[in-house]
Amino acid sequence: MRLFCILLVTGIIFASGIRGRTELVNGIAVIVNDAIVTYQDVEESAALEKDLLMRQYRTQPQIREEKISKVRQDATEQLVEHQLILHDFKTAGYNLPESIIDDAIQDRIRAKYGDRITLTKTLQAQGITYETFRQQVREQFIIAALRSKNISQEIIISPHKIEVYYVKHRDEYKVEEQVKLRMIVLNRASADDVEPTKKRAQEILAKLEEGVPFAEMASVNSEGSQRNQGGDWGWVEKFNADGSSVLLKELFEVAFALKPGQHSGVIETPKACFLMLVEDKRAAHIKTLAEVRDEIEKNLLVQEQARLQKKWIDRLKNKSFVRYF
Repeated sequence: MRLFCILLVTGIIFASGIRGRTELVNGIAVIVNDAIVTYQDVEESAALEKDLLMRQYRTQPQIREEKISKVRQDATEQLVEHQLILHDFKTAGYNLPESIIDDAIQDRIRAKYGDRITLTKTLQAQGITYETFRQQVREQFIIAALRSKNISQEIIISPHKIEVYYVKHRDEYKVEEQVKLRMIVLNRASADDVEPTKKRAQEILAKLEEGVPFAEMASVNSEGSQRNQGGDWGWVEKFNADGSSVLLKELFEVAFALKPGQHSGVIETPKACFLMLVEDKRAAHIKTLAEVRDEIEKNLLVQEQARLQKKWIDRLKNKSFVRYF
């Protein structure tokens, strides 16, 4: 196999001298055994994440290019892993009945396309033949099946390991001071709407002073996104991870000065009037092990699966021909 791959590379390079050396050689990203991963394959695999980064970091070109480069590297390694797994399936002599692929395609049609006509139209719009689609489904099925076979799904994370992780990462579970908040939002349609909006807010405040439940008044009057939940914002932390306040400064100062069960007066900002109710408060604290045990177990499970995946792929690489360009 290694000799075959060397001859394959030599043949490609020789052909490139005939058809345009730079153009053809630059099209090859990696050779994995007898399969080729092209730069186009990498770009297509990375396209969605790349587009997201282009928008997210459009004003930070250096950071954008660094992150896009990392996405390309990850996409390349994923494609290499796929080819290693497919080669292992072929050389191990596994058999995959075509009826299983038929069933997998039918499942995908039901879940994503609804019917075969829609599938056909979608493939045509994407410039993909049905045979190519079927091969993609087949390869995805093989990769998933061999991953399941080689990476145990019955990994057990011991209580001791969870406790050790918690002790080492306690600072990650620190929670800033919080208030359980309800809010009524009255938006101002224009600069001329200042007094009418303020008057409405004062009328609502008067109702609250008379004992009308805050949630009821919010459900009827609030123009905020939580109106249908009675203005319920849930637990709001005092600060974000970067040290900024979660709420507008005018609201932040009032909310964390109120006592549990106390509502504010009318709070005016250039765009709206607000009324707030603090239902409860929590001091800054570190979450208990009981609160985060499930989260830690999931994190450790993901880490262990990643370790086993790397060990398996490294084993496949060691018995394969892999050449990066």
